[in-house]
Amino acid sequence: MDDLTKRRLVHNEEVFRAINDEVREAHAPPEDGKVAFLCECADRSCTEKVRLAADEYRWVRADPNRFVVAPGHVLPELEHVVERHDGYEVVEKDVRAA
Repeated sequence: MDDLTKRRLVHNEEVFRAINDEVREAHAPPEDGKVAFLCECADRSCTEKVRLAADEYRWVRADPNRFVVAPGHVLPELEHVVERHDGYEVVEKDVRAA
C-alpha cells in the first residue's frame, strides 16, 4: 500500500473520530450506559455503529493512535488489534502509517 493511500485511509478514520466526539458530547447515554458511536474504520462508506460506554470511549481516545472499529473492520496494513470486546475492537495505528 503506497503512502498516499495510507494517509487517505488514516484521514477517513480521523473524520469518523471527530464525529464521534461530537456525538459523545451532545448525547447523554441511555439507561444501559452504552452510546452508539460510528465505526472508526478506514472505509468511507461504513455506516456501522458500535456501542460502548462513554468512559470506554474516553479511554480509547486517550491515545491518539487508537480507534474503535466494528469486528472485522481492521485493516492490517495500517493497524493492529489491542483489545477485543463484545461488539467492537480497539485498534492501534502503526505510527509510521499515522
